Amino acid sequence: MFNLTKTAARNIGFRWLSGSASLQAPTVAVVLSGSGVYDGSEIHEASAALVSLTRGGADVVCYAPDSAQMHVIDHTKGAPAERETRNVLAESARIARGNIKPITELTSGVADAVFFPGGFGAAKNLSDFAVKGADMTVNSEVERVIKDFHGAKKPLGFCCIAPMLAAKVLGGSGVTVTLGKADDGSGKWPYAGSIEAAKALGANTVEKAVDEVAVDEANKVVTSPAFMYDGKFHEIHDSVAKAISALLVA
Repeated sequence: MFNLTKTAARNIGFRWLSGSASLQAPTVAVVLSGSGVYDGSEIHEASAALVSLTRGGADVVCYAPDSAQMHVIDHTKGAPAERETRNVLAESARIARGNIKPITELTSGVADAVFFPGGFGAAKNLSDFAVKGADMTVNSEVERVIKDFHGAKKPLGFCCIAPMLAAKVLGGSGVTVTLGKADDGSGKWPYAGSIEAAKALGANTVEKAVDEVAVDEANKVVTSPAFMYDGKFHEIHDSVAKAISALLVA
């Protein structure tokens, strides 16, 4: 006999992101920027996002730009690898287990929400924030996707340094984001300078601890600090998980 009680319990609290009465699982796009903290997506943040999305009942499709990385970092040295080039889409496919599409195929018509993990790839391959700061530009396809989902009033999520993408593209809309906390001398917030850069782009910034999430209800934007905080792996995982939980009900 079909267990209606079990089915109902599974769907309690599960909100269909497009507003449909359908019980079909929502599709959430995850935009990756390579594979590896210093030149691509932060792998632990990306993994935490994927785990939290499927645990939350969402179907996930990964996307990335089909373009060259800014450079390749030797992660054992923290320095550029000479005469080596890599493709963002090909590297991102490592995280997506090969199931990935070029970002040119991503529109608000094929997904109910979108999430951007952090890592230096967000500041090097999805934008040039790493070298230009507040004078940054955003990859044209990334900018198109953010504007598309925002215009369709579908939720957007960002963690770690990725909220700088929202600050640049949606700063004129008064978007509110968190990039963690200001430098308190503890050494735990090594990238706190990004807060002033986001403000210069027109974004409202709120300080949040690693276990907190900022939700801009008007713009349907969810952000969390993740590895903006020099924390332990489980703290970062939980930071991303909380962002995903908020994204799924935004």
